Amino acid sequence: MIEELRTFLAVAAAGNFSQVARQQNVAVSSVTRKIDTLETDLSVKLFRRSSRQVLLTDAGEQFAISARRIVAELDDAKDALAELQADPRGVLTVTAPTSFGQRYVMPVAAHFLRQYPQIELELHLSDQWVDLAAQRVDVAIRVGSLPDSDLVATHLAPMRRLVCASPDYLAQHGTPTQLQDLALHRCLTTATTPPVGMWSFVGVQAGRPLPVRGPLRTNDIEALQRAAVDGLGIVHLASWLLCDMLAAGKLVQLFPEASTPPTPSPTAIHAVRLPGRSHAAKAQLFIAQLKREFGEPAYWDRAVPR
Repeated sequence: MIEELRTFLAVAAAGNFSQVARQQNVAVSSVTRKIDTLETDLSVKLFRRSSRQVLLTDAGEQFAISARRIVAELDDAKDALAELQADPRGVLTVTAPTSFGQRYVMPVAAHFLRQYPQIELELHLSDQWVDLAAQRVDVAIRVGSLPDSDLVATHLAPMRRLVCASPDYLAQHGTPTQLQDLALHRCLTTATTPPVGMWSFVGVQAGRPLPVRGPLRTNDIEALQRAAVDGLGIVHLASWLLCDMLAAGKLVQLFPEASTPPTPSPTAIHAVRLPGRSHAAKAQLFIAQLKREFGEPAYWDRAVPR
């Protein structure tokens, strides 16, 4: 069937059986036979034929869209298999959020490049949403919720958010004894939330968010972490961001029982890639390296004191 599809697309582009026969170095009757076979299998006429030209029918126009995709995906799959049989080489483009990429993707990238010295890695760290197809990106690390799409997603780690404050803050303002008490404390929030930040917890207020307030809102999560270490207030941030400060005793985790995400969780850390790209083999190797080095559970979660 695939050869019939290739011949169909060649005839659609050339508008002439004889020209395709010359390109393929076969008899015109061979080209005609493949088109006849395809039309018989599909039970539809794909071309309007005359002595002067061959034109696609409406059904042929519609079928050509699918045929191009099928042939392209098959070619990409063959290229990926060939890459797997050979030493991986060439350019691989990866994007990741800035803070997560600096902390966790870059160390993996260094190990990956030592293991595959013929690969050139383009690593773009940005908090802007990246369109993989438009910007020709092979792998994107996504932290948070994934929208429905045709991307192939690989789960790397759950997204655990921790409630934390510094020992100095707790000594000065007291320790909240229940999650609802957070509404009475100085809470540091992201600037993307409304003026009254909303923190949600499973099993609290029937799932309704807690209204929290505080002296600082910022779009920089690293700044929120530093503000919490400096004693300005309480934060509700990802475990991968806070684990080092917790291990050093500069932050104290509050309500550890509230840090476990629901199962299944709408938010997590994923690696996503486009299906059918010629760099699929390299992308899969890089994603496999991420999974191995992050571990199960992820090593930053293992570092959080229990």
